[in-house]
Amino acid sequence: MKLQPDKFDVQSISAYGPGWVALDSEKITSSLIISSQGQRLDWPCRSFSDLTPAHFEQIATLDAELVIFGSGERIRFPQPVWLRPLMAKRIGVETMDTQAACRTYNILAGEGRHVVAALLLEVPGS
Repeated sequence: MKLQPDKFDVQSISAYGPGWVALDSEKITSSLIISSQGQRLDWPCRSFSDLTPAHFEQIATLDAELVIFGSGERIRFPQPVWLRPLMAKRIGVETMDTQAACRTYNILAGEGRHVVAALLLEVPGS
């Protein structure tokens, strides 16, 4: 699906599909973390079963007001123990499928919110 947002002054997701997202014109096929403040980090997980508390500790270092967790093609909720670093910093977490997370991130980033999207990009059918 091609997204046509208003002009953003922040990093935004311009398109997405099964197993990929595009930031500007760059197509990305591996999981990543992006921030409305310009950070972009590799997120070393290829599937939901790869996730550990360390993946969420990495997100907590960005000190966002809200984290949008895109859990892949379907909604899968992180284990509570994974979220402890975020809860300790009083950072909110919303879980949704990755495509919904892309749309939500763009809206919140466009509003000027300090939001982080942690996007799990799995190989389709895995």
